[in-house]
Amino acid sequence: MNEFDILQSAAAGMDAQRSALDVAARNVAAAEATPSAAAFERLVPRFALAPESPDDEPDATDPDPDPDGVEDAAEGLPVRYLGAVPERGATVDAVTEMVAVLDAQRAYESDASVFDIGKRLAERTIDVGHLQ
Repeated sequence: MNEFDILQSAAAGMDAQRSALDVAARNVAAAEATPSAAAFERLVPRFALAPESPDDEPDATDPDPDPDGVEDAAEGLPVRYLGAVPERGATVDAVTEMVAVLDAQRAYESDASVFDIGKRLAERTIDVGHLQ
């Protein structure tokens, strides 16, 4: 692992959370656009770890995604967005979606903080290289 891997991981996390915000925005719009919430199924974002090779690519249309929306974790691999899948038996609800927005926002902010720390680490590494 080098000092730039942290930047890639944080950027991948920010991109994944941006996609989660897009899904939540679609759900909020669906909840607000119809008088009956039962008209639209709630979509949930699906994430996976970035594959080592194209053959390891997970299937975004898997009918049985993980309940928490995250595949098994492996150290050092960035997370990426696979797509949105309907949540079984759930309909859109504005309050639930606003909580999802807050969760994605906090996760995005955390990734942005990690990115900032990685940037400072890279800057200091370059500075140390110039002193030698």
